Amino acid sequence: MRRILVLLIICTMIIVTGCRSGSDSADTLSDADSSTISLNRLNLEIEEEASNPDLYEKRATYYLNARNIEHALKDINKAISLDDQQPLYYITLSDILLVMGNSANCMTALNRAVVLDPENQDAHLRLAKLHLILRNYTAAFRVTNELIRSDEYNPKAYFIRALGYLEKGDTAIAVGDLMKAVDQDQLYYDAYMQLGDLFSVRNDPLAEGYFTNALRIRPKSREALYMLGMYYQNTEQFEKALLTYDRLIAAEPSFPNAPYNKGYIYLVYIQDFPKAVEAFTEAIRIDSAYIDAIFNRGYAYELNGQLEQARSDYKTTLILNINNQKAIEGMNRLDRAGVRR
Repeated sequence: MRRILVLLIICTMIIVTGCRSGSDSADTLSDADSSTISLNRLNLEIEEEASNPDLYEKRATYYLNARNIEHALKDINKAISLDDQQPLYYITLSDILLVMGNSANCMTALNRAVVLDPENQDAHLRLAKLHLILRNYTAAFRVTNELIRSDEYNPKAYFIRALGYLEKGDTAIAVGDLMKAVDQDQLYYDAYMQLGDLFSVRNDPLAEGYFTNALRIRPKSREALYMLGMYYQNTEQFEKALLTYDRLIAAEPSFPNAPYNKGYIYLVYIQDFPKAVEAFTEAIRIDSAYIDAIFNRGYAYELNGQLEQARSDYKTTLILNINNQKAIEGMNRLDRAGVRR
């Protein structure tokens, strides 16, 4: 589980984010409309300057952000064919190749960028991240250590090195590097999230502060709100957990885990069965095949004396998973109670 979280963070960091769109249109247009305008503008500029490699690199980045990998690769190769001495083009190429799962050519592109510009921080950082993904820890540490030696103020290098230590199981050193990262960059969302995760595992109160700082940076972050809610839930701060899940529902109404967790708190800890039913029903509305929500709503119905509704949910659970032992036990209880439908 830990490696999955680390890899998600690494891959998220590597992908270039944000389209190069005009700031004057962003406030008045939807994201889709603004993106269309940005692409149309790039297409027109390329028509006017077909031999300008920078324009192809910009459009390649646009396509990468839009997950149109085929067009992104075509454009960045065109940029390189027009000018093969620009390290940025090889960095963009490496991002595209990584999304394609082509780690060998990704490494080649990054090494080429470093040859062209030995001081290029982005290229070195991406190399370190790629080494981590490939579990080449010695190489990853070598790159990050060199970056830190050349400039002690390097929060990204500390962060990447911390992920390497986490992968190797050295949590104490990793925490130290993560703390250096947020000390140097107080807007470092990923570092706050990783610290929050590490401290929440042991129910340490410091976790709350790190998740709160992450939310200061991204107030509607699904992962930050969810993990903060889980921290409150696991430390039996149920009112805070419920409020946090309400924030998450407001920020992302289509995320079923938030109402499900509310239902679980009402069912197991507060034992307010009608509210549990209400919350589980909302989770099921979002995801009609959410087995745990369906079963737990049935159990809440059963505990509330609504036995026919309970049987209906247990039946649905068994339709979705015929071997669900808890649903089988629930049906047997209802049979013994004389509820047969």
